Amino acid sequence: MGLKSYKPYTKSTRTTVLVDRKNIWKGSPFKSLTKGKTSTGGRNNVGRITSRHKGAGHKKRYRVVDFHRNKIDTTGKVERIEYDPNRSSYIALIKYEDNIRNYIICPQNIKIGDSVVSGLNKEIKVGNCMPLQDIPPGTQVHNVELVLGGGGKLARSAGASVTLSGFDEEYAIIKLSSGETRKVAKNCKATIGSVSNPDQKNIKIGKAGRNRWKGKRPQTRGVAMNPVDHPHGGGEGKTAGGRNPVSPWGQSAKGLKTRKPQRSDKFIISRRKKRNEK
Repeated sequence: MGLKSYKPYTKSTRTTVLVDRKNIWKGSPFKSLTKGKTSTGGRNNVGRITSRHKGAGHKKRYRVVDFHRNKIDTTGKVERIEYDPNRSSYIALIKYEDNIRNYIICPQNIKIGDSVVSGLNKEIKVGNCMPLQDIPPGTQVHNVELVLGGGGKLARSAGASVTLSGFDEEYAIIKLSSGETRKVAKNCKATIGSVSNPDQKNIKIGKAGRNRWKGKRPQTRGVAMNPVDHPHGGGEGKTAGGRNPVSPWGQSAKGLKTRKPQRSDKFIISRRKKRNEK
């Protein structure tokens, strides 16, 4: 799609860089595939803020996306490609032979009129969905299941993909973009290709107001607070907090591993790379 910049009529347009969506569907979403979505403002069921710096933002409708791709051996055609305010990638409206329509995560380089299909031993073509065991090693895939029938969980954001490295008995070995290498049952499904809208990472919002449209509220630095409000607060003049960086509740913000052991740890072959590693 490419990027677009603006003439510097104002301070915000001087630095704004957005994704050009001129070829994306301009109308409303397919109504029967949408649901209402309530804004929580970061509050839980008793009204307490459990996720800070959220609130307001533009009203959205949720698009029901088919992550399972359970229309087996039924060919569908891409009717249109749409913007989805709930995710960074685009979504594609698919019309199947039986006139059923579904939204799917839109793969990169797929066009209106292209056909897609899900099932066993299908053509290795962008947008087709099949078990990992039917895909040759070295292929880039997205929307990968972790549990058979659980729907795609891995590589669903803009520009994301994982690489199928090979097979080990009943498992497929995949390499994630984070650098992590892990095993997944080889009968789990995946979709060929990478996810659309790779230029999402190059966006420059230009002004704070655009974050407010997204429902992101301002964040106050801990060192600007009083000691009663944050461990970094207080001090005479500008101070760095006088201690190692922590959250408002004292949890270390640098270096402390907080991830609890998961049942799936045994399937991880090598961990993801750290930020300072190349």
